[in-house]
Amino acid sequence: MAWMSSGPTNTALISNLMVNSLIKSDRVKRAMLGVDRGHYSPAAPYEDTPQSIGHRATISAPHMHASACESLLGHLNPGSRVLDVGSGSGYLTHVLARLIEPDGTVIGVDHIQGLVDLATQNTKKSEEGRQLLTEGRVKFVKADGRLGYAEGGPYDAIHVGAAAATLHEPLTEQLKAPGRIFIPIEENWQAQYIYVIDKKADGSIEKKRMYGVSYVPLTDSPEPKH
Repeated sequence: MAWMSSGPTNTALISNLMVNSLIKSDRVKRAMLGVDRGHYSPAAPYEDTPQSIGHRATISAPHMHASACESLLGHLNPGSRVLDVGSGSGYLTHVLARLIEPDGTVIGVDHIQGLVDLATQNTKKSEEGRQLLTEGRVKFVKADGRLGYAEGGPYDAIHVGAAAATLHEPLTEQLKAPGRIFIPIEENWQAQYIYVIDKKADGSIEKKRMYGVSYVPLTDSPEPKH
């Protein structure tokens, strides 16, 4: 039903995602309604498809952002700490910040400085975004997402927006107990699947393979190193 969810406006897009049961909760609906995807996607922002944002990166389709929010929702509460690996244009980072109001913190990590700058610029396009940045409730940093971002942890929830070659150990180490990771993982050099990783209160790890996807890889920067 994802391909039927596109709309002419942000409101229409979110309404269609709700009608098609891709958004299931009012919390996620309100959070996504409050962030204009047009501020974060340079072309066709209200189409339910991935869009290029430059630097060989994409902004994921809205239904995938909705799926991630719904999956992590039980760990997104006031005061929560969230890590958004591969934050790209900054869109989902902003949505996640709305889900942990009024005093939660989201750190968006990307390995390309141009995308860190882009996410910051995009977030500044709205009054709410500027306030989130000023108050430190949203922060974008350049780092290797495969290593997480220990300085800001531990995290109640971790979202990974690019396909990992494996479940990188630093991510589970930086996750609270209990806590949850939403991550696409590549298998057999071809197929990719969303995995939901739960760290239980006793520290044990439970992995669930959910459904097939197609993401850009979680890799080193493609930009020349000087």
